[in-house]
Amino acid sequence: MTPRRKSEGFNLAFLDIMSCGLGAVVLVFMLVKYNVNDSSVEIENLKNDIAALETSKQEAMQSLNDAQQSVAAEMAKKQDRQTQLQNIKAILARQQANVEQTATQVEELKSSIKGIKVEKKADLVEAPVVYEENYLLGLKVEGSRIAILMDASASMTDEKLIDIIKTKSGSTADKKQAAKWLRTKSVVQWLLARVPANSEVMVVAFNEQATTLGQPGWQQASGNNVIPAIINDMNQLVPEGATNLQLGLQAINDKSPTNVYIVTDGLPTKGESRYKSLNPFAGCGSLTGTSQTISGECRVKLFRQTVKDSNVPNAVINTVLLPIEGDPDAVNEYWYLTSATGGLLISPAGNWP
Repeated sequence: MTPRRKSEGFNLAFLDIMSCGLGAVVLVFMLVKYNVNDSSVEIENLKNDIAALETSKQEAMQSLNDAQQSVAAEMAKKQDRQTQLQNIKAILARQQANVEQTATQVEELKSSIKGIKVEKKADLVEAPVVYEENYLLGLKVEGSRIAILMDASASMTDEKLIDIIKTKSGSTADKKQAAKWLRTKSVVQWLLARVPANSEVMVVAFNEQATTLGQPGWQQASGNNVIPAIINDMNQLVPEGATNLQLGLQAINDKSPTNVYIVTDGLPTKGESRYKSLNPFAGCGSLTGTSQTISGECRVKLFRQTVKDSNVPNAVINTVLLPIEGDPDAVNEYWYLTSATGGLLISPAGNWP
C-alpha cells in the first residue's frame, strides 16, 4: 500500500466535510419547504373549525335566547297565577266574612224569635182531643162562605163491610157509638173549630136525605150559639141508609158557597136521576130498582152523573176521605173533583184527629 501524502489526506478530509455539510443544507431546505406546504392546509382546517365553532356559538346563543324567553313566559304565567290566587283568597276571605256575619245575624234572629210571644189562635169551639200538632199539613179551613157536607150513611160506622152489616142490625145506640162514626164527628168538629170567625158556615148531613144542622141557611161562625147548635144536632144523628151525595150537593148549590168540605168514605150508592133512561146505567140494577147491591163500576158512573146533575157550585172543593173496604176507585174520582177546583183530597192517618 502506498502511503498517502499529507496534502492528499487533507483534501479528502475536506471533501468529506463538505459533502456532509451539503447534505445537511439540503435536509434543512427540504424540512422548511415541507412545513410551508402543510401550514396552508392547517390554516384551512383551522378556518373550518372556527366557522363550525361560530355556527355552534350562534346556535347556542339562539337556544339560550329561546330558553330565556321560555323562562320569561313561565315567570309571567306564574305571576298571573299568583295574582289569581291572591284574588281568590281575597274573595274567599270576603265570603267567609259574609258567612260569619250571616251566622251572627241568624243567631240574633233566633234569639229575637225566641223572645216573641205568639198569641195562640182561639178555636171557635173547644175540642179536647184535637191538638195543634195534629193539624193536617196543607188543609186550611178558609173562605167567606164555608159549606161542610157530612156523610151520615150506614157505611160511616166501620171500615170493613162485614162489621158495617153487623152494625146495621144493631141498636141506635150502637150505631151512634161506632168507632168510625165517632171519628167522623171529630173530623167535622175539627173543621168547625177552625172556621174563621168572620166567615159564614153551613153544615149538611146526607144519607138518603139531606139535613141542615143548626139553623137553616148561612150562619155567622162567630155568632152566639151557632157552632154549638150545629154540634148538638150532629150528636143527634144516626148513621144509616144509603149514600146520596147528590142530595147533599143540591142542598148547597143554590147557596153560592166559596169553599166546600166533604167528609165521606167513598163513592155514592144512590142518586136522584132517572137512570132507566140513561144508557150507561143499563147494567146497574141497584139504580134501576132491580138489585140491592151496586158494583164499583156503577158507583163510579153514579158519582160522575151526580157531579154533572148537581150543578156543583163554582167553589173550591176539599174532601176528607175516610177508609172503607171495597171502594178503591173513590180516591181517583174525588181527586179529580177536588183538583179541578183547586182543592185538596185528604186521606188522613188512622190516629187523626
